Amino acid sequence: MNRRLVALAAIGALCCSVRVADAQSAMPAMPTGAMPVKASPTPAPSPNAAEAAFLKKVMTDLPKRYGTTAAATAAGYVRYSNEDRTGAISWVNTKYWDTTDPSHPAQLWYDAQGRLIGADFSVPQAESSTGKPTRFGIDASRWDTIGAHVHYVEKGPGGTLLYGKAVGAKKYGAANNGSTSPTAEGLVATGAVKDASQVAFVFLYPAIYDVSVWVIPNPLGQFADKNPNVKPSASAGKGEDSM
Repeated sequence: MNRRLVALAAIGALCCSVRVADAQSAMPAMPTGAMPVKASPTPAPSPNAAEAAFLKKVMTDLPKRYGTTAAATAAGYVRYSNEDRTGAISWVNTKYWDTTDPSHPAQLWYDAQGRLIGADFSVPQAESSTGKPTRFGIDASRWDTIGAHVHYVEKGPGGTLLYGKAVGAKKYGAANNGSTSPTAEGLVATGAVKDASQVAFVFLYPAIYDVSVWVIPNPLGQFADKNPNVKPSASAGKGEDSM
């Protein structure tokens, strides 16, 4: 599943835009008047027995624990993203990057109406010497690899909060004597913000293996990229404002 990777892809947007432009220039021209064919969402492979048990547990338990954003806040989760193209807004609890208990995911997703719709479970790459994990019985093929970066929430005009902001870990470390310790002062050093007082929340998103799961029923499968039962709002898909 790659919905998380799409949301984070803007961190490498400059180099990616060059590759996309090259690929587009190599594609044959579409005949005049022809309409592009929109690909249908891809269903996820069916879960094995261990995965089915895991899904049953989280789909039952998580809505009881984190059914509202207020419950998420009380449990230590903080919103950090814009609504992505699938309709998900991400909340993180940095205590759970090493997700050892399915009841405490690293991240929760809510839709624009505040409904809990999904979650991320993760394993730090540094703690998995054999590569992609199979934690909770989830097949290794379902785990995505995500590189390290620093996320932050910025204070906007009139007390508003600006989400979906990130700095690549290499750039952040280069500006901070090699340290990726997430601080407001570090963001000033990178040029991400002008003053430390502008930063409402900052955290290190470490290099992890990540698996994303829809908590609400999905006709394409709980591990699928998209969910037809979630209707993104008109402002969905802004992604990350990254450096």
